[in-house]
Formats: sequence, structure tokens, C-alpha cells
Amino acid sequence: MGLGDIVKQQQKALTEPQEKQTEEIVQLVGFVVGEEEFAVPILSIQEIIKPIEWTRVPFVPDYVLGVFNLRGNVLPLIDLRKKFKVPAADIDENTRFIVMKIKGEDVAFVIDRLTSAIRIPKKNILPPPDTYSNEDDIIEGVGRLDDGRIITILKVDNLIKREEIVPEK
Repeated sequence: MGLGDIVKQQQKALTEPQEKQTEEIVQLVGFVVGEEEFAVPILSIQEIIKPIEWTRVPFVPDYVLGVFNLRGNVLPLIDLRKKFKVPAADIDENTRFIVMKIKGEDVAFVIDRLTSAIRIPKKNILPPPDTYSNEDDIIEGVGRLDDGRIITILKVDNLIKREEIVPEK
């Protein structure tokens, strides 16, 4: 599934009968890292691309794979598997880079695969469980989908701190 498919899903959803649109709906893009499904707000995504070549950068955390050039802009590349302490996996035909704007900076994240565009009523999003240690405050909430799945919604602005992606001098 590509960004074009997600946009088509969103357009189709916008043409649904008006009575369904009276409740507040949150629009997300779902993706998988390891065995877990996550989502981020669709408006935080700049683009989704197939993996391209990147260059390693010294003196950064191990989950910062390096940087790559996207149409003249040099973007940091973050491996969400390493960031979330999930065992490493090879990049395959489903792997994607999601480019998001975080605090004014474009940052790319490696994900295992896209799942779908998700429209979820705000009332179906609960805060993270108390048992979850959210020291980096990266979880916005947990969404219950109509098909019974539970999805973790991430706080995009807290996924990475600027000092983590800028090499020390």
C-alpha cells in the first residue's frame, strides 16, 4: 500500500453519508514495526518512500542509521526497530521510509510495512495504560478499531529529540 492508496481511502471516506461524520474522527496512517501496529496522524506525514541509500553518521545513537538526500534535503534516518528495542530485520520489499515533520525538521523513520489509512472516532482512543512506562512520552493513546484490533498511536513530536540526531562536536 502506498501513499496514493491511503489518499484514495481517505477521499472515499470523505464521501460517506453526513450522519456518520457528526462525531469527531481522527485520521491516522497505520504501520508495523516488529509484531506491533502503530499509527500517526495523517497530517504529520510529509511522504512515504521506498528505501534509498543512506550514509552512516558517527557519534549518534545506534538507532540513528545515518542521513540520506531527498531532493536536495539531507534527512536523518531513524530505525524504529532499534528505537523500540525490537530485534533487527532485513530491509525487504515492504519496508518504507516515512518522512515526518518534527518540530520544524523533516525526519525519516524506517518501518517494516504500511497497513492502512485509519479513521477512528476520538471516543475510541484511550490514554496509554498506567502500567506502560512512558518515560519518553511517545504514546498518545491506544485506539480500538472496529475490527477488534488495538493500535498504539504515537506522539510524532516526541519520537525524536533534536540532540539525538545532531552529531556532537
